[in-house]
Amino acid sequence: MSESKELLEATVKGLQDKLEQLQTELNVKTLQLNNVNKPKLDQSTMDVIYDCVTEGVEEFDFSDSDNYEFEPEFDYDSKVVIGSIELMHKDYVAEPIIKLIEKRFNIIDDTEENSAQ
Repeated sequence: MSESKELLEATVKGLQDKLEQLQTELNVKTLQLNNVNKPKLDQSTMDVIYDCVTEGVEEFDFSDSDNYEFEPEFDYDSKVVIGSIELMHKDYVAEPIIKLIEKRFNIIDDTEENSAQ
């Protein structure tokens, strides 16, 4: 009886290991499938885009209170606190980033080519 129990436990352990291996393979193949139709981007290009985003964000004045809408609330201690903060001028953050990217890349209009496919 103990031999069959040990055999079953070993079989269950082997099947669990195989299941984990198959799940890992499934995750890898799912990621590959999700990436099939994405446009290709090499690392050096990604580095330039990263630099543009960093530089563009650094240009935005996050300390200017006119860029935000505040919603005050009263705390339990009767203190006035900020209940929510909303960035009002999101396009002011995106604009310098987009301009930097456009300046550093040769943008090719491939909309007609993609619509033909």
